[in-house]
Amino acid sequence: MAYTESVPLGVRVAGDIEHRPDRPSPYRARVRWFDPATKRRRSLSEGKDTHDQAEEWISGILKAAEAGIAPNVATMSLAEYGTATMDLALRGLELKTRDPYLAGWRRRVVPALGHFPVRLITNGAVDRTVHGWIADEQSRSTVKNSLAVLVRVMEQAVRDGLITVNPARVTGWQREYKQAEDELDNPRALALPDWPTLLRLARALVERSHGHYQGWGEVVVFAAATAARIGEVSGVRVCDIDTTNWIWTVRRQTTPAPGGLVDKNTKGKRARHIPIVEEIRPLVAAGPDPDARLFTGPRGGPISTAVLRDATHWDEVVTSLGLEHLRRHDLRHTGLTWFADAGVPAHVLRKIAGHGSLLTTQRYLHPDMSQITGAGTALTAHLNPVRAPLSLAVQPAPGRRR
Repeated sequence: MAYTESVPLGVRVAGDIEHRPDRPSPYRARVRWFDPATKRRRSLSEGKDTHDQAEEWISGILKAAEAGIAPNVATMSLAEYGTATMDLALRGLELKTRDPYLAGWRRRVVPALGHFPVRLITNGAVDRTVHGWIADEQSRSTVKNSLAVLVRVMEQAVRDGLITVNPARVTGWQREYKQAEDELDNPRALALPDWPTLLRLARALVERSHGHYQGWGEVVVFAAATAARIGEVSGVRVCDIDTTNWIWTVRRQTTPAPGGLVDKNTKGKRARHIPIVEEIRPLVAAGPDPDARLFTGPRGGPISTAVLRDATHWDEVVTSLGLEHLRRHDLRHTGLTWFADAGVPAHVLRKIAGHGSLLTTQRYLHPDMSQITGAGTALTAHLNPVRAPLSLAVQPAPGRRR
């Protein structure tokens, strides 16, 4: 069925019910209207088992028509409606987000719920579907992407007036996952433990790459030490770094788009400032062209997380180092964790990270064991500077014999 929104507000849609006792579904519900473009009468009908069901069907179509929606849309299955409205539902998303969403739609949403009419999808049906994906041992990101695209399509149905509440907004499914690498619950668990481990990773990636290209290791070290996204590291220009105060002004990111990699604004749509620590200052080589990229691939082109993965055989390398959970984005988690452990205040860390909410930043502020031990030492020093020995024996009151 073709989705149109050409039925304007005010077009009259008439409905009637015909009882045909010789049919398996004896109540034929029918709606008719005049197409304002062609001036021709159009109709839509469907057999129902009871008179009440027929009335409910007609009522739903009349409500859709009152909202300016074509009557045929009111009867669409989820698969048909998604095909017709996907561009609207996913508007504003980047290509790298659209692709996994569309894969989740094709591989999981449509097989599970695609045959349901949009108006008949309930919160319970979505909840059971999501838990079915989990039972099939789908990864967290797979479930998240599949549910996210369903939420967007059903939100479009709310805007179209087909439904009043989005039934895809289910909660609680994340609790079924107990993996330590859960980014939503504990992003600190994704971080590399220390600087030597980072250097070991960088060297291993260089050794595994074709031609032992040093640039791959430099990108990895720079990303971790600045808590930046790979796309932001790819987009940095020589002129973006103040080598007097050693501050990087993050102005852009390089991301996939139709036709290749392009530069665009940062994720938060605003510039932010990141300190360049002494350990990575040798990587900032000022050349004659201030607009030159600081980091490029072996042929001089821009890099992406996918290029880094493939060129260095990332998955094989991290597995060999015992870091199976590590993704390229976890270099950013590493940097944020190290900044937090160094005592950087939450409001400053938020500025460095570019987080929209302080709640996101606070996930990195859980103290590690050394900080907990240090807190105990500090409290001891505060309570008893003279280190008097502990005694809980009850002392007799003055003037009383025991």
